[in-house]
Amino acid sequence: MSTDDKPELPTEAELAGMSRDDLVKLGGKLDGVELVEYPNPWPVKGTRAEKRAERAVAFWFVLSALAGLAFIGVFIFWPAKYEAPRFDGVFQAYYWYTPLLGATLGLAILAVGVGVLLYVRKFIPHELAVQNRHDGGSSELDKKTIVAHLADSGERSTIVRRSLITRSIGAGAGVLGLGLGVFTLGALLRNPHARSDSADGLWHTGWLNEPGNDEKVFLRRDTGDAEEIVLVKPEDLDAGAMETVFPFRESERGDHAKLSAALLRADNPVMLIRLRPEDGARVIKHKGQEDFNYGDFYAYTKICSHLGCPTSLFEQRTNRILCPCHQSQFNALEYAKPIFGPATRKLAQLPIDVDPATGVFYAKSDFIEPVGPAFWERKS
Repeated sequence: MSTDDKPELPTEAELAGMSRDDLVKLGGKLDGVELVEYPNPWPVKGTRAEKRAERAVAFWFVLSALAGLAFIGVFIFWPAKYEAPRFDGVFQAYYWYTPLLGATLGLAILAVGVGVLLYVRKFIPHELAVQNRHDGGSSELDKKTIVAHLADSGERSTIVRRSLITRSIGAGAGVLGLGLGVFTLGALLRNPHARSDSADGLWHTGWLNEPGNDEKVFLRRDTGDAEEIVLVKPEDLDAGAMETVFPFRESERGDHAKLSAALLRADNPVMLIRLRPEDGARVIKHKGQEDFNYGDFYAYTKICSHLGCPTSLFEQRTNRILCPCHQSQFNALEYAKPIFGPATRKLAQLPIDVDPATGVFYAKSDFIEPVGPAFWERKS
């Protein structure tokens, strides 16, 4: 488009007095825009087809609002505390908590997306325009005309006069936003230090006895059957071997729920390592933890101090404990000190001994430091 084709620019007074339609026409001319097609999707107002399309769009936004409310309800009220699995056909709500969260949130997001796409397809004019490109920034005149274009597009989309759609989209988007806010802030509603002195606090694990309970906490292996109790003895491990062990108390025997919970609790797994005699002679112990081992047997948490992955690999020849997630490596001969990878803290060591009456391993106490990754209040 040549410069001779450009319309005469209005004065500031004329610009201030222009209507939106005038600004739309002027903006198109200034930008060199030619509307080849700009059909009205509903030239006849109020037809049955138009009302059906409007109800279809509103349906998806209302569905999004209902799904969002369901998500909030599940997040707040659905049982989320672990329950041991049952095999007698009784419904257990706990196992549906995560699937319901995913299903309701996914449906809320999907419904908003479908509603927006359906509205664009049914009510937004499908224009075909040709525009010449130009360089440089936008002038004040361009800014005003583009605002007028946007407002005109909104009016032509008929969104203003469709109260059913505007209310439903407001409900859908609003509830979805509320649901995301509840999901984001929900974890902050529970004080992680409300029971800091108990096994449920960040500072302790399931190896801690509740106040007043002085029974020994033995080391048991997981055989795949929570009811089968197999305690670990020193002769069960060959030199250079490693086994994952879990806490067990005699008071829990026969209690399926407690036995299952001990095996499934995230901070309970411990690596029991038996070093070779020649390696045991080279061990460097951490200050204050010189008596935490039993001979060549050392017990370290299986929770990586980087991001909490299971440090489930033990390399016998190098005496390295390996985390497969981010390749952190810990030296078992030097109090599980990190020697490679992103981890910066040693693995917590569990103090162990052998019960003289039964000959099986037991924990002398809980870990004396938190296991796993750092948190705000942790200073080491």
